[in-house]
Amino acid sequence: MDEYTADAFVNRDEPVPVLAFSGTGSPPPDPESKRSRLRESLSNSKLKEKLQDGASSRSETGFSLQDRLLTKLLQQVIPTENIEEVLDLPPDKRSSKYIGRPGFSLPLMTNNFRRFNSRIGIVFVFQTRLIRLLTWRDPTHTLSLLAVCTFVCLDPYLLAALPLAAALIFVMVPAYLVRHPAPPPTVSHSTYSLNGPPLAPARTIKPAAEMSKDFFRNMRDLQNSMDDFSTLHDGVLKIITPPTNFSNEALSSTVFLFLFVSTCTLFIASHLLPWRIMSLFFCWASIALGHPSVQQFVLNNRENHLRPHERKAKSWLDAWIARDIVLDELPEIREVEVYELQRRKGGQKGEWESWIFSPNPYDPLSPQRIAGEKPKGMRFFEDVCAPRGWEWGDKKWVLDLGSREWVEERMVQGVEVEVEGERWITDLVSEDETKSTPKKGKKVSPGWEEGDGQGASGMWRRRRWIRTVKRKGVSSTIGKDA
Repeated sequence: MDEYTADAFVNRDEPVPVLAFSGTGSPPPDPESKRSRLRESLSNSKLKEKLQDGASSRSETGFSLQDRLLTKLLQQVIPTENIEEVLDLPPDKRSSKYIGRPGFSLPLMTNNFRRFNSRIGIVFVFQTRLIRLLTWRDPTHTLSLLAVCTFVCLDPYLLAALPLAAALIFVMVPAYLVRHPAPPPTVSHSTYSLNGPPLAPARTIKPAAEMSKDFFRNMRDLQNSMDDFSTLHDGVLKIITPPTNFSNEALSSTVFLFLFVSTCTLFIASHLLPWRIMSLFFCWASIALGHPSVQQFVLNNRENHLRPHERKAKSWLDAWIARDIVLDELPEIREVEVYELQRRKGGQKGEWESWIFSPNPYDPLSPQRIAGEKPKGMRFFEDVCAPRGWEWGDKKWVLDLGSREWVEERMVQGVEVEVEGERWITDLVSEDETKSTPKKGKKVSPGWEEGDGQGASGMWRRRRWIRTVKRKGVSSTIGKDA
């Protein structure tokens, strides 16, 4: 530290350097789907719940009237509807129902931020010194770090002594020198006695006072650290996410294969690798790359030497993936059905009129018919859509010519089956409608009859149309729902 302060642990006069990445900042957020926008509203109920818990779990004594009024206002504005119960979503383990800590409270949040900001200076001091050490601001210090790393890499048992040595050098010795300071340069050593009681009081680390210079330095460095973390987080996700989230299944499968083979190999042959030499090389290379001259040299020669090798390696990897990674899993294909229902107009002698396209055959013994409900479905053929998450595999609907098969499969009773022609399945006339017996020449089977659809029949008839569907990919589903 450049100056002595008795009441606070002074940070530094220069700000903590901010990390810089090439590009235009954070990537734009992807378009949200309807479900994502609905999930985003969950924070309202959670915030409301935490506000109520905070008001009831902790006394508000010591908070200003303005803070308490603002908390009450937020409690009134935030809706109380529990969306998790409405949507039947899995419970959030971070909810106050599962955590025995104080809930969200604006006065408590403000007070904790003030306390945190007045005590975080030691972290920024360490961050500043570490950056200076790794960027070769003081070459002798960095070379000393390299020497320590070399000894630790060659003899890993020294790791057990490092914490104790750090406590001696960075805690005990500075504390002793504070109480027993060295003689001033203007005083002769012969007249300055090194014996006797301590000459200065012990140093105590106190929080920085609010509205002080150190307090605002902490706020400045905290602001820059949040920006560094956000930039680093987005940069790491931009590099790691594409090859690992199976958006490109061939590339992610290759990464999975390499990781699996490497894991199995290390389980067997890890004891054969020269870990000490590898650690030493990695340590020296990492610290050397922090030197400004080395960085400039790497940047200047990247286009001429590294770029060609990168392109060659990428082309080789793409060719290997295209040749050896085969994703032969076809999309799931199923068959869907729809029933064209027609209703007789004007009694048994009337003409048939198109009524509806229904997912159910609406046979005489169906629950809808017994309950006296009308059939449900679409009025026009073009309005029939594929099931959710599926898409059409054929261009048009096909009439099911196996009318007898699906009638027997579903055990439909009280109908007349047309095995030729348009394949209509017509309701038989009930005993209340006519007392006549079935016509001669017809083959009467239990529950249904075979006919040509020209005789006496009931008020409804139907025929079955089929079409194939295939499951849509997740990307296409998200694109359409968004």
